[in-house]
Amino acid sequence: MKTPKHSLRKIVSFLNNPDEDGGFWLPNIQRPFVWSEEQTCRLFDSILREYPISTLLIWKTKSGIRRRKFIDNFKAEHRNRLTDFYVPEDKTKKCLVLDGQQRLQSLFIGLKGSYEGRELYLDILSGELAAPDDVKYKFAFLEAAKATFPWVKFKELVFSKQDMLLLAQHLIKNAGRPLTDAEQQKISKHVALVFKSFHSDDGIAYQELDSIENEDLYTEDDVVEVFIRANSGGTKLGKSDLLFSLLTSTWDEADEAIATLLDQLNKHGFAFTRDFVLKTCLTLLDQGARYEVDKFRKLGVRDDIEKKWDSIADAIKDVLDFVRGKTFIRCDKALPSYLVLIPLIYVRYHYPDEWKKAKDVDSYLLRASLTGAFSGTPDQVIDSLVEKLKEIKRFDINEVFGVIRSENRTLELTEDNLWDMGYGSDTIHLLFNMWYSFNYTPAYENNLPQVDHIFPQSLLRKVKMINPDTGKKNLMKYKEPERNQLANCMLLTAQENGAGGKTDIPPADWFATKDAAYLEQHLIPNDPALWELDRFDDFIEARRKLIRTKFKNLLVTPKAAVATA
Repeated sequence: MKTPKHSLRKIVSFLNNPDEDGGFWLPNIQRPFVWSEEQTCRLFDSILREYPISTLLIWKTKSGIRRRKFIDNFKAEHRNRLTDFYVPEDKTKKCLVLDGQQRLQSLFIGLKGSYEGRELYLDILSGELAAPDDVKYKFAFLEAAKATFPWVKFKELVFSKQDMLLLAQHLIKNAGRPLTDAEQQKISKHVALVFKSFHSDDGIAYQELDSIENEDLYTEDDVVEVFIRANSGGTKLGKSDLLFSLLTSTWDEADEAIATLLDQLNKHGFAFTRDFVLKTCLTLLDQGARYEVDKFRKLGVRDDIEKKWDSIADAIKDVLDFVRGKTFIRCDKALPSYLVLIPLIYVRYHYPDEWKKAKDVDSYLLRASLTGAFSGTPDQVIDSLVEKLKEIKRFDINEVFGVIRSENRTLELTEDNLWDMGYGSDTIHLLFNMWYSFNYTPAYENNLPQVDHIFPQSLLRKVKMINPDTGKKNLMKYKEPERNQLANCMLLTAQENGAGGKTDIPPADWFATKDAAYLEQHLIPNDPALWELDRFDDFIEARRKLIRTKFKNLLVTPKAAVATA
């Protein structure tokens, strides 16, 4: 195995460039670029601090394996549309990056492109260790109009055709203000450091698996195994990434097929993921819901997914259409766990005629979601449900609920469960989807309805009580649980809660201009005296009664919950 070395400046010139030994590309088995701006900036800080950035792993081959380009001008949506960067398949020489994508992609964005339209700049006067961030050389992606001295566009330093002395003098001359001797010395020192770090031939090494000199030395299956093992460290691959790498090694269109399905599923405000799709595939093919890489190594499993993909995708889409059209769930926020859908998709896939006759699906979704029946690690619940569905060959809510209870998961909503659904909880939007008729799928994301506090937190924090230790009135009376409780939450449109909207307006002022219909919609006690800050406890008690009445058909008493558990 060869281990060539090149300067960082040179290695970046290999990316997407077929004239440089075939060019460096990303194989289809590679996941999307996941590093944040901060991680990318820290990489450049590490380089200038002369920290090692590890060896790359490259596969040199003439195989017609599908590959894609590195992204120069990165945008967040590129993580979901890798197919936009595919390169036509060919049998020419090429180098595929098996380990090091995140580092190389970050280098390419910083030195050749941009991050969300902003280019990489260095604070040329930085260089002191900045606790607690542990950053010495300050990098940032900035808009050109906002990048004034001491921020310098970094790619212009790295690729400057001037020698170090002239470049440093140019920066000093164009600083826009007189510089001290110490600042001038720092600029000269940093320019030299950039040249050393990015021009030195010892910049970065890569191990090379060469299948051109010896075609039989590394097969595609060998390379997939190497890829999986190489990516077990660093920013680790999840099991879904490993399963996907195995799937795409035999099905070239897997990435495009899954990306297309996700686009279709998510266009109405949902956030389904590749992880969900792969787990669903395993379950529908009776391989069990649990992620195990060996399942994708079984003979026929990957072929089955490819052959049955259209039917699998149709089942997933049909169930989501049912959920959106015939239940109260209208957005991503109202589904605390998407895994609750997998048993329904199983029925739709295997027993489509029975699916058309299924009853009480909305009750199943409501109970299972509100009580968190699929939270934590639900793989055993899913597998047990699948076994029952295979036995009865239809969806039957009593049978399904029986299985869930047999797995020691409750389906009963008690008042304690209800009052736990406060601000920031996983289930508050599910409750509000049933409560309100607001548009949860606006074209503009910022128009989504927003949960807000009726009594603003800023006001409640000011309410003090006597400290028994000191006798002084300096203890905060209403802690976070009291401030965030369900009875102090309401749903507002984006326009109501936006700039100049409710913000920190006291309820006495906010509700003073609202009519009876507004108060009824939000279940607000129609007694203005309760809207005053000093009546907060009374307001909460009165509003709880209204909420309890609205959802009385869902609630069970603690005794009943124990009896049915």
